[in-house]
Amino acid sequence: MHRDDQSVNLPTALSPERVAEINEVIGRITRWARGREDIVGLLLVGSCARNAARPDSDIDVVLLTTDESRYLLGDAWAGAPGLGELIRTQSWGPITERRYSTASGLEVELCIGSPTWARTDPVDRGTHRVVTDGARVLHDPAGILADLLAAC
Repeated sequence: MHRDDQSVNLPTALSPERVAEINEVIGRITRWARGREDIVGLLLVGSCARNAARPDSDIDVVLLTTDESRYLLGDAWAGAPGLGELIRTQSWGPITERRYSTASGLEVELCIGSPTWARTDPVDRGTHRVVTDGARVLHDPAGILADLLAAC
């Protein structure tokens, strides 16, 4: 699945500047991911995906890759999508959270995992919870995220 418009319709409780910043960061991450052959899925989740972001909300993105170690064993790659400064790394089972803070303080939670996170036979309970809490496909060249959303 490929969409050219990656902007999110965010609530009016957010300033126009914050909405523009969130959309710019999502667009930048999406364009970067589309240029990487190892990235097989990019999924916006959480409050931004369900159009319920607040001024203190972060951007939550699930990145599925065939080369997890590339993104977990260093941060040289993080400059390309402009994620900012790494502030936390935490494992959540099949997903590893890498939380970044941009210069403005906007936090970006990039959850990195393998394509098996999106398996549908059966859908993992944690994956199901994440998807049903709000999810929007940003990059899905093989359709694995579309299949996951349909299964949920």
